[in-house]
Amino acid sequence: MKEKIKKITVDSSGTIRTVLQAIDRGAIGVALLAEPGSGKFVGLVTDGDVRRALLKGLGLESSADRIEHPETITATVDMNLNEISAMFSEPIRVVPVLNNERIVVDLALFGTRGYFPVAAPKFGDAELRYVSECVLTGWVSSVGKFVRRFESQFSEFCGTKFAITTSSGTAALHLSLVALGIGPGDEVIVPSLTFISTANAVVFTGATPVFLDSEFETWNMDTTTIEAAVSNKTKAIIPVHLYGHPANMDPVLIMAKKHNLAVIEDAAEAHGALYRGEMVGSLGDLGVFSFYGNKTITTGEGGMIVTDNEDLAEKLRILRDHGMDPERRYWHTVLGYNYRMTNIQAALGVGQMERIDQIIEQKRRNAAFYNKGLQDIQGITTPPELAWAKNIYWLYSILVNKDEFGISSQELGLELKRKGIDTRPLFLPVHQQPIYNTGQRLPVCEQLSLCGLSLPSFADLNRDEIRRVVKEVTNIQEHARC
Repeated sequence: MKEKIKKITVDSSGTIRTVLQAIDRGAIGVALLAEPGSGKFVGLVTDGDVRRALLKGLGLESSADRIEHPETITATVDMNLNEISAMFSEPIRVVPVLNNERIVVDLALFGTRGYFPVAAPKFGDAELRYVSECVLTGWVSSVGKFVRRFESQFSEFCGTKFAITTSSGTAALHLSLVALGIGPGDEVIVPSLTFISTANAVVFTGATPVFLDSEFETWNMDTTTIEAAVSNKTKAIIPVHLYGHPANMDPVLIMAKKHNLAVIEDAAEAHGALYRGEMVGSLGDLGVFSFYGNKTITTGEGGMIVTDNEDLAEKLRILRDHGMDPERRYWHTVLGYNYRMTNIQAALGVGQMERIDQIIEQKRRNAAFYNKGLQDIQGITTPPELAWAKNIYWLYSILVNKDEFGISSQELGLELKRKGIDTRPLFLPVHQQPIYNTGQRLPVCEQLSLCGLSLPSFADLNRDEIRRVVKEVTNIQEHARC
C-alpha cells in the first residue's frame, strides 16, 4: 500500500498534468495532494474533479491546488474497520487514513465496503488510460478516434452492420423514431412497465404512446395484447427487454410484419442478453442501448443505435449532428439535433467493451448465487429466465409477496437500507404517471411494480457480500413474523 500511496501522491504546487499522470499510475481514479516539503495531506481529487477544472478553463500546466474538489472524508489510524466502512457511500470510494502528523499511511478502498449500492460501474486501467489520452491530446469533443472505435466494437458485439453513438439512450430512442418518420397523429405501442423515457421519446415526436400490460413469465410486454392495440394510426412497436430479460420477440415480429409496423427494441437494460440465441437489439429494425452510469457498461451518459439498414444508419448520423449534410459543412438539409457522443465518453466505452463479457458473466454468476440463497425464503420470487432466454440481470430484482413474506417490498427496502444495503423499487407503470394517467387498468404490471425490489447488482459484488444480503433478508423476515 505504501507504493500505491507514493504513486498517486502529488505536491499541491505541481501541475494538473502531474495530477492526471498520478491518477493514471494509480488506476483507482484519484490522486492525493500533499503539502510541499512536509508531505502533509491537503486533499483528494478525482478524475472527475480534473475534467471539471479543465472545462472551466484551467490548463494542464495550471497549479494542482486550483482544482476545486469537495472536502475530503478522512479516517485516522485509531479507527476500526467498521467505523471506516461507514464512511463509504455512492460518491465516496476512497478514504485516506492519516497518522497524527496528517500523513497518509493507508487507503481504505470501497472493496472493504460496509455499504452496498444497487449498481456501480466497473472500471480499470484501460478506461483511465483512454480518457487520459483524450485529455492530454485535446480530443475531448465529438470528433476523435474513440467514437468510431466504440461504434465498431458495439456493432460487432451485437452482430449488426451499423452502430451509431448518441448522447443518451433517450436520445437514441427519439432519433430512431424520427428516422422512421414517426410524428403527429401516429401511435406507437409500448409496455407500461418501463422507464418513462420509452414513452417520452414517442411524445417528443408528437406521436402517442399506447400502453400494454406485462406478462408474469418475463415481466415484459404481453404480446398477446398487441393486435387489439393496433389501429390505422399505429406505426411502430417498442418492446423493452426489461431488467436484462429479453422480451418475447417472435410474436412482436409477426404482428409487425402483419400490420407493416416498424420495431424498435429498447435494449437499454439488456446489453448481451440473448433471445433464442440471437443478441437483443439485432432482431428489429433498430435496437437502442443506454450507457448511463448504472448500466451494465457505462460512458457516464450515452447511448447507441444498432441496425442492419444502411439508409437508416446514414439518416441517423445526419439527424444526430444538427441535420448537417455530411458532404458539405454547415449545409443543413433537415431539422436535426445535437445528440452526439463525446470522444471522452466513447473512450470510456472502448475500455468497457474490452471487459463486457467478463462483466456479464460476473453478473450472471452473482444472480445464480442469489437464486440459490433466496429460493427457499417464503414469499420471495426470484427473477425470471425462460428456457429460450439469456438474462444478463442488469438489476437483480425480486418479487415480495407481503402476505407470505411478512412485510411489503417497500418495507423490506427500508429495513435493508438501515443495514447499509441499498435497493430500488421496480419502475412505476407509465400509464399511472401524472403526465400520462390514462385511466387504464393494467393489473399485471401494476402488481409487478408494487411487489418488485432490486437488490445490489453490481458485477464486483462477491459471494460473501451476497451471503450477507441474503442473511439480512432472512433476519428481517424472522423479525417481521415475530
